[in-house]
Amino acid sequence: MFSKNTFLLFFYLISGFLFAQKETEKAPPFNIKTVCFVKNNAVSVPFFKLGESFELQFDDLYANEADYYYTITQYNYDWTPSNLVKAEYLQGLDNQRIMTYLNSYNTLQSYSHYTQVFPNRYNQITKTGNYILKIFNDEEELVFSRKFVIYEDKTSVIGEVRRARDFEGMNSKQNIEIAIDYGEQILQNPIQNVRICIFQNANWSTMISNIKPQYTLGTQLIYKYNKETQFWGGNEFYTFDTSNIRITNNSVARVTSGDNIYNSILYTAVPRRNNVYTYFPDFNGNFYIKNASAVDDNTIESDYSWVYFSLDQPELFSNEAIYINGMFNNYELDDENKMDFNPKTNRYEKALYLKQGYVNYQYVIADATKKINFADAIDGNFYLTENSYTILVYYRNNTDRYDRVIGIATINSENIRN
Repeated sequence: MFSKNTFLLFFYLISGFLFAQKETEKAPPFNIKTVCFVKNNAVSVPFFKLGESFELQFDDLYANEADYYYTITQYNYDWTPSNLVKAEYLQGLDNQRIMTYLNSYNTLQSYSHYTQVFPNRYNQITKTGNYILKIFNDEEELVFSRKFVIYEDKTSVIGEVRRARDFEGMNSKQNIEIAIDYGEQILQNPIQNVRICIFQNANWSTMISNIKPQYTLGTQLIYKYNKETQFWGGNEFYTFDTSNIRITNNSVARVTSGDNIYNSILYTAVPRRNNVYTYFPDFNGNFYIKNASAVDDNTIESDYSWVYFSLDQPELFSNEAIYINGMFNNYELDDENKMDFNPKTNRYEKALYLKQGYVNYQYVIADATKKINFADAIDGNFYLTENSYTILVYYRNNTDRYDRVIGIATINSENIRN
């Protein structure tokens, strides 16, 4: 017979297994800015092929050359902890200090710019899957964390963006159809063991997952759902340009200087929900650091400014708020990115402290639980909107202890089909 203590231990172990906590990202504090993954010298979506080089970069506005350390942890498809020990997916050791940093040069805002390259001489990821990079200070406190995915091209993934078929969404939504061809690979029970994630504009919060194939066709898994793989079309992102921080342009209405920092006042935005859709090129939520006067290195010669946003929008219900987001702030819905309603101007307003360059952003409505109100989007939803989609393919056979990522595809809705 089990003793009481043995039973309780068994209960807690089973409970921990059944109710494993899903990992979420921790947003950085105010002094940590411009956190991004970089590949080939450009800000990148966080999906990288096994073995290829990429970087994490960020700025510390305290500019005191503080010591920061990083750890790499693998997670399952659903972001619960993986069953592998670190030595099984990481060659070498993590918890290393970030040793590559430079101080800003010829800027009003001083900062220390940190760069960590992966893989490096201390560690290399050896297995595909979901990962979280955690950054700690010298007191072992978690400063911020970021998700990323390592994949291999083991399958052929074909995706297509189509107009929604149902009457309710045909003018406002985009539907993703997918065919996964695993060729001569032997996959155990692929209908159950193959899973997908679909991302719109590299936004984790709107990701669609846990969709099973509808049917198979030879070695192909076919996804041709009517509603399950639909995304709201949204509208083109707004873009502001502060690459020349001292002058105005078609996005910056006025520039002032105060407290030794430039203020970039943007033109007031007017909701576009009732307008006819108009194509305007954007970066699908991305951003690019750029100082038009930089001599050698944009990462340390680009300055910061207060960027003032304003939206000509009447006050919403008390349980709703408007946020500014994009890849520049990891689509975060927090107080730092929350707009304030000004009853004197009858507008929503907010100032964000951002680095020079070209930045895509959007306005979103969310309730107190941070649930976004897509149906009543400030700038509307149009099936013609140009969006970028990424499809990730996961697989775990009956004896695997982790979820592999065996395929990827990136598609665009520019040539959407009916």
